[in-house]
Amino acid sequence: MKTKNIFALLLSAAVFMTACGAQEQKTEAPKTEEMENLRVASWSQPITEQTNLLVDEEKGYFKENGLNVTVIPGAGGGDAIKNILSGQADVAFTDPGSLYFALDKGEKLKVLYNVYPQNVFNIVSLKEKNITKPEDLKGKTIGVYSLASGTRQNLLVMLNQVGLSEKDVKIVETGLLNFAPLMQGQVDATAATDTGLVIGKQKGLGDVNVLEVKDYLNIPSDIFVVTEKTFEDKKDVLEKFLEAYQTSAQWMIDYPEEAASLAKEYAIDGKNEELNLEIIKLRNASSISERTEEQGLGTLDAAILQQGADTYQKLGLVENKLNMEEVIIEELIPTK
Repeated sequence: MKTKNIFALLLSAAVFMTACGAQEQKTEAPKTEEMENLRVASWSQPITEQTNLLVDEEKGYFKENGLNVTVIPGAGGGDAIKNILSGQADVAFTDPGSLYFALDKGEKLKVLYNVYPQNVFNIVSLKEKNITKPEDLKGKTIGVYSLASGTRQNLLVMLNQVGLSEKDVKIVETGLLNFAPLMQGQVDATAATDTGLVIGKQKGLGDVNVLEVKDYLNIPSDIFVVTEKTFEDKKDVLEKFLEAYQTSAQWMIDYPEEAASLAKEYAIDGKNEELNLEIIKLRNASSISERTEEQGLGTLDAAILQQGADTYQKLGLVENKLNMEEVIIEELIPTK
């Protein structure tokens, strides 16, 4: 009897401890956080310079913040804006010019983050043309990607800064990344970007003079824009997105070689790893400024965006006076 009682006590204790252990394990198990979806409308196809946004499958910066981010390709900044206005996307990866055009039409938008505070547009000419300052462009024939492109808009901005206008030059469409007319002497100069120039040199472009638009008016190249409704309805999700994007951008700055290698798999133009690295280093440089060094990546500068808007109005690109202070929202940007 005594043996049976001891056995019963031991069995009861074992059952009790097992139950307690199961209860304790159940209490300590982490709750599975439901992932939230966020759609980013890009101005382009998935390209090397955007590698940090494309490789979450490998790096997990957005997933770690509870986000499933989908990138929707586009054909220009205007496309990205259209996608958020139609509800096809939540965030537009677009340019200030496309923002100004939409605001001019009365669209209710908010700017959340300065992706590339440095202007990456330029005017390229062969050395023999001796075009060393914007004033030298007077009377010249200048190629642009298209008449609706940022290359034309930024060319006009540069001309405006030195007292010239579109009437003082001849602007012709040459197509995207097409330096052949310049090399063949069909144009005196061509409007391009920093990465475009790298690709042009790879294709045989010789010694050139380069005028940087940022030296005359440094309007950012790209920004994140949302509708007012999305801003009000999804503040928490947007804040998570900006935090993760900032982390991913810093990763690409710190590890450009790794990004260049991953671009081979995730970017449509990423076959050449050496070229990828050159492009990524350029885009990293355009992501930082004195302001971001002080306040963190993504910091917005209302004054320069206002100056850009005023210049667009002066050029006749937009009709109305735009108040950028009403549009810029800095509260969601992670600060240093």
